[in-house]
Amino acid sequence: MFEMLVPKLRVNTVFDIPLEELYIKGYRGIITDLDNTLVGAKAPLATPELLLWFEKVKQFGFKLIIVSNNNMERVSRFATPLNIEFVHQARKPSNAPFRKAMKRMELPPEQTIVVGDQMLTDVYGGNRLGLHTVLVLPISVHDEGIGTRINRRVEQIALTRLRKQGLWLEHEEEKS
Repeated sequence: MFEMLVPKLRVNTVFDIPLEELYIKGYRGIITDLDNTLVGAKAPLATPELLLWFEKVKQFGFKLIIVSNNNMERVSRFATPLNIEFVHQARKPSNAPFRKAMKRMELPPEQTIVVGDQMLTDVYGGNRLGLHTVLVLPISVHDEGIGTRINRRVEQIALTRLRKQGLWLEHEEEKS
């Protein structure tokens, strides 16, 4: 069970994702979380740096969709001005929102990347469907809601177990 919480790749931020390398490997779509992955949980709009990253994603030829457990108002306010498709109130790690996103992008699991800041929602959900999972460090943990704070505590327990099993190294390279 704990192995399903291990991402294929760990980076500090979305800006550290090797887009060119992943495109060359055949990935064509990115499902990304919103809060604490793209912007802080309370940040209403994209930063200038994030806007440049979205442009880079498009230039490489990736399709992009936001899948968030947050409500319609929050996700729409962020995504609509940017003309980015989204799935709100996703209930990750449920399979349904990931499948819905892949269907909208018209891509199979083997061509799809999931980016998020939580092991219990983004990584676990993506790994269950065979997606390429990328874990980023959360942007602003002090702005998180109670549900996410509970998840973070469970993640700490899981990390302790994974380290003991040798499945989580502090500076780990990408897994095949």
